[in-house]
Amino acid sequence: MLRTKYRYIGFICLSLSYAACKVPELTGKTAGQQVPERFNQSQDTTNTAQVQWKQYFTDPNLVALIDTALKNNQELNITLQEIEIARNEVRARKGEYLPFVGVKAGAGIDKVSRYTNIGAMEENTEIKPGKEMPDPLPDYLLGVYANWEIDIWHKLHNAKKAAVARYLSTVEGRNFVITNLVAEVANSYYELLALDNQLDIVKQNMEIQQNALEIVKLEKEATRVTELAVRKFEAEVLKTQSLQYDIQQQITETENRINFLLARYPQPITRNGQRFDELVPASIHAGIPSQLLANRPDIRQAELAMAAAQLDIKVARAQFYPSLGISAGIGYQAFNPGYLLRTPASLLYSVAGELAAPLVNRNAIKATYYSANAKQIQTVYNYERTILNAYVEVANQLAKINNLEKSYDLKSKQVVALTQSITISNDLFKSARADYMEVLMTQRDALESKFELIETKKQQLNAMVNIYQALGGGWN
Repeated sequence: MLRTKYRYIGFICLSLSYAACKVPELTGKTAGQQVPERFNQSQDTTNTAQVQWKQYFTDPNLVALIDTALKNNQELNITLQEIEIARNEVRARKGEYLPFVGVKAGAGIDKVSRYTNIGAMEENTEIKPGKEMPDPLPDYLLGVYANWEIDIWHKLHNAKKAAVARYLSTVEGRNFVITNLVAEVANSYYELLALDNQLDIVKQNMEIQQNALEIVKLEKEATRVTELAVRKFEAEVLKTQSLQYDIQQQITETENRINFLLARYPQPITRNGQRFDELVPASIHAGIPSQLLANRPDIRQAELAMAAAQLDIKVARAQFYPSLGISAGIGYQAFNPGYLLRTPASLLYSVAGELAAPLVNRNAIKATYYSANAKQIQTVYNYERTILNAYVEVANQLAKINNLEKSYDLKSKQVVALTQSITISNDLFKSARADYMEVLMTQRDALESKFELIETKKQQLNAMVNIYQALGGGWN
């Protein structure tokens, strides 16, 4: 009968253990890494992203600005502290699967009522013949203790690996911030050069319009035109003068935006705007799409986040299984300091093992497990979206570079034609073969075409910066 009872008890324990270890089955998601074989007809693997930014940008003033930004930018420095936080998280996770050892020391005093079982026993207890138990009873303790959770299911080990993946992800996040910072400084710098050139053109056009106004005034004195023509030309001169202040405000704001990126208060930006027309976009080698997986920091960051999420599922799954903990302690305890270090009389030690598993009401564990699975699926979608976005960015910028090159050539010819037409219209006006409105419209069209040419040149330079960023350059 006794043997049968033990069998039943053993069977019940095994059944409960099986129920405790039973884990719900979940359907995860695997990331797809397939990308098109090429961006265009070329399959050349030469990639501009491998060029360091100091070699890619040749303007020494721009190089100096980027170098200052990489040292002082607040957003980048905030990201560096996030890396430090992630590194400390790795240290914390690493320490969790190692034994915790500590030192314990204590002193106290205890007074027990005589009319209790312990008090009655102490009253009749003699430490030595003729020497009773002290009352009240002091207590002194000095010892070492240790606790250790045996990582049977690699729960703690996987948690550490997940922390390492997140640490590496923050490193890639820093690289992504660097790439964006380099691009933002370069784009703002080229915008500043474009504004400088637009301001020069406005000043040149003001001189042309002022000369035309003087001619119209002379024509009015000769009764060849009316006061209306004079007023029209005066209004055009005033409009151009007003335009220069709009451009100056944009220059101030662009300078301050660059200063903000460099983490410094407003001050003039050193630049050589006279070289703007001479700037030629660098030749671009896009390589092949699969290189984006290695070059783009945001893709590698998403990949590491996905790996960490996969490990989180393993950690959450291990919560369903029994955990084994071991605790031990050794030291000395006595009611008199003189007896404290006497061995073995005052020596105490303990060793205990504990095996525990969740059995009833596992909703919290299940919720954590389901959430970990949902987050893993999120990271997969984010990874695939990041790859798709990278490919689209490169494809867009390659097309933009090609179209802007053709547009710039045509706009250059347009500017030459309209610039020549200003002289022609002035000559025709002097000989009364053109009216003043034709002169005004010709000057206005020439100014607009020059602005559009500068804007196109700026867009070309921005596209050069953006394709470098899209390919994953700038952080190395």
